[in-house]
Amino acid sequence: MAKDWYRNKTWNDAVECSFNEHLGRARRKEQYLRIQACTLATSHPLVALQLLDRYFALPDDFDHAQAHVDRATAYIALQRVPEAINAYEAALSREAAFPKLKTQAYLDLPYLIATLRLRDSYDRAASLLNEHQDRLMFPVDRFRWHVSHALIASDQGRASAASSHAAKALEAAGQDQSGFRYHPSVGLVTEKYDGILKRVRALRAA
Repeated sequence: MAKDWYRNKTWNDAVECSFNEHLGRARRKEQYLRIQACTLATSHPLVALQLLDRYFALPDDFDHAQAHVDRATAYIALQRVPEAINAYEAALSREAAFPKLKTQAYLDLPYLIATLRLRDSYDRAASLLNEHQDRLMFPVDRFRWHVSHALIASDQGRASAASSHAAKALEAAGQDQSGFRYHPSVGLVTEKYDGILKRVRALRAA
């Protein structure tokens, strides 16, 4: 089989045909459907959702938690926020049942709630952040954890807490080493967070 036939970054009739041909010859079809859906979740969200529907229709349920997160990513790309929240909650429920298989849902959901100012869900966000604080591993994890707290605190009028968390978020953003010897550049805060960094700097200065 062609290398990485299940990691196409574009999608059209020809790509779909080639993917389905390879998939037909593959043993574990579930993992290839999920990985391809994950690759397309932001750029081709509708295609990703269709692939995930096919994934969930198959019997192997090993990767269900991550598949729910991939669904959430696609829903966010489509601005279907309530469905994204439901998908993250489904991922967290799956993790609770199978705790050895973890995802980033514990961070993704609070970050979504905080950045979109979904005030009715602030308590849920704070609960998730505090419950899973010991899972923080990379600078970007600590950054998003503190950003979520900072934005929620600011919106609730808790200026001191917002400033404190903003300072710690900026500290994490400034790290240029992951702390892992063989993967020093993994998990750093990249330019994709430039927009939120402006908001965090404003909170720190307030």
